[in-house]
Amino acid sequence: MMNLDQLKAARGARELKDFPIPLAELCQRYEALFTAAVNDVLRERGLLYQTLPSGIMPLRDTMKVAGPAFTIKGAKSLLVKNEMKERAEMLEAIPAHHVVAWDTSGDDESAQWGEVMTIAAQKRGCRGAIVDGGVRDTDRVLGLNFPVFVRYRSSNGMLGRFRISGWQVPVQIGQVHIAPGDIVFADIDGAIVVPRDLAYDVLLRAEEIAKSESELKQWVNDGLSATEIVKRGGYF
Repeated sequence: MMNLDQLKAARGARELKDFPIPLAELCQRYEALFTAAVNDVLRERGLLYQTLPSGIMPLRDTMKVAGPAFTIKGAKSLLVKNEMKERAEMLEAIPAHHVVAWDTSGDDESAQWGEVMTIAAQKRGCRGAIVDGGVRDTDRVLGLNFPVFVRYRSSNGMLGRFRISGWQVPVQIGQVHIAPGDIVFADIDGAIVVPRDLAYDVLLRAEEIAKSESELKQWVNDGLSATEIVKRGGYF
């Protein structure tokens, strides 16, 4: 008999431990950073493949969002049955301060996100949405000042083309596995995933890096040579 206990444990529900600081503070401190600093910290820890596909970008360059992942899974489907009921249940399950992370199974046709979904998510206290798919009602979504990251724009609604198969389940976007509660952080340079059990330590180290970069830029402005900066521990 094949022993699948380890695989089942890895893909099953995990206990979500609280952070040492309030969740809202954690999110705000991540959003005060930039994804490159967080990426550098993950690289220090040997985690080189935590960035979502480069095609997932913000609707507006200034958009930035961080929070625990509220995962959604879906795929192309022609079935039309209980669709609106399931969407409503999904939206009502979003906890405050979370960020939607939507695995579309590579869909290239439908807009999974739009104006009404944005309003409903905002009412739940959702911080933003990262969708490996499409958006519609783009002008009205932009007017709601809600961070949305997508691959494309389309007027196609999901009904009859795509349906949700589950939420708060492990998902995969690109090569990155995302478990419910992992921290997702996105800005103008794209989106990155921080495993939940590392998220607080990664935050502290990324804040250190951001502070040291200010010092590094001052060295450059002071006229130090590139060689001297590297000798002092700087980098380019």
